[in-house]
Amino acid sequence: MQKAKFKTRSLLDTIKLAAEEFNVETKYVDLTIRFIGASNLPRVHVIGTINPCFRAKLDGKVSYASSVKSSTSSPVWDETWIVKQVPCTATLSVVVRHAETGSLVDNVIGEFQTTITQGAKEAEIVGKHLSQNRGSFWLNIQTSPSAHNSGSLPYSFDGPIHYSRHDSPTVGALTKLRDTRLYSTWKIYIKGIPQFFNDTVQRWNHDYKAAQAIFQGPTSIAVRSGIVAGHRMLYARTVLNGFGVITSPDDVFRLLHGGSRAPSGDGSRAFPNRIKPAVYTYVIAKEDKSLRFSETGAAFFVEFASKHALHSSCAESVVYSGEFHPRPEGGWDTFSDETDDGSVEWELVIDNNSGTYSPNPDLLVKVAQLLEFNFPGIKVVALGHDNPELKKSRDACREYALMKRGVKTTELEPHATEGEETLLQQVSLRRT
Repeated sequence: MQKAKFKTRSLLDTIKLAAEEFNVETKYVDLTIRFIGASNLPRVHVIGTINPCFRAKLDGKVSYASSVKSSTSSPVWDETWIVKQVPCTATLSVVVRHAETGSLVDNVIGEFQTTITQGAKEAEIVGKHLSQNRGSFWLNIQTSPSAHNSGSLPYSFDGPIHYSRHDSPTVGALTKLRDTRLYSTWKIYIKGIPQFFNDTVQRWNHDYKAAQAIFQGPTSIAVRSGIVAGHRMLYARTVLNGFGVITSPDDVFRLLHGGSRAPSGDGSRAFPNRIKPAVYTYVIAKEDKSLRFSETGAAFFVEFASKHALHSSCAESVVYSGEFHPRPEGGWDTFSDETDDGSVEWELVIDNNSGTYSPNPDLLVKVAQLLEFNFPGIKVVALGHDNPELKKSRDACREYALMKRGVKTTELEPHATEGEETLLQQVSLRRT
């Protein structure tokens, strides 16, 4: 029975070893993998249900993280993953997990491996211990010969562009929440990074005092440990996350709509269906090829040494980092709130304002090209952090938020409300 369970894995190893031994030229294919669903998944605890999700990898080179399904042993995902220039001998590995709210790690249900041969597949999910059956997984793989068979850019993710929204764990403890967006992070998996940047990365800035405290010196290990734990809590995958696919400019700007706001008593209104004038802190991470961001005034930044390090999970290098903000064509200073958002063209203004990584300003144009490649139809304006036009545009964005959208001055920078337990405090409590 155990041999049967690992039969696929043994076959994969045999194929790869034979190809290497006989110097067989590796052929490359483009894959469209449809993850359909699973059935008969067991509970990981004696009491309660499971919230299944999975992570798939191709030869450990590129990965896909699924959405989380709530309270079901037979989840239906119907999610698609397109990867180009994959060796025909590649192995697809999938680990199925239970996402538990409040836990820093997911509970592994089981895993399986399979070839990337074309067709519908039913795979047996096997437990890590004792190799017991942990349910079945259905998927469909479509293949076609790669246009460029040289493998110069192997394992190239090619969509769909999918995202997840995560709320800080501090949200649940708050009763007077002013704006939910100040407790949220977003992660968008983007394509084309190798094509635009090759292996170029931005290392941490050795001349920046806050970065020095994180990456060097006798106390840096403790500082990094706290930031990494905070990152895991912020980006934990739970049933409370929002998930989706981006197919149009409207989908992008919908992520930037104003959130729910508590009544302020000053007559200001909420604007949940309009683009919020706000500045965002972002990193483009190299390990999972994702764009991660949050409002620069996000409450969870309080007490942390670096906003960008919190988003990057203390990575010593990133593809790029900085800030961005949306604006109507012509700028916020010429915009009228009587104008419908759908009747004007919107832009993203992106910069390299990051002390932690101090990214090369000469590469800003590539960042703009990368985002326009991922979000066709959106104009991206690249401005260096010392460009006067950037300050003018950013100030106009914030001024509009204060004057027209009921945003408070304190919300423009990281802050904690009276009696609020901060993210760093929660991290400290969990580590004691």
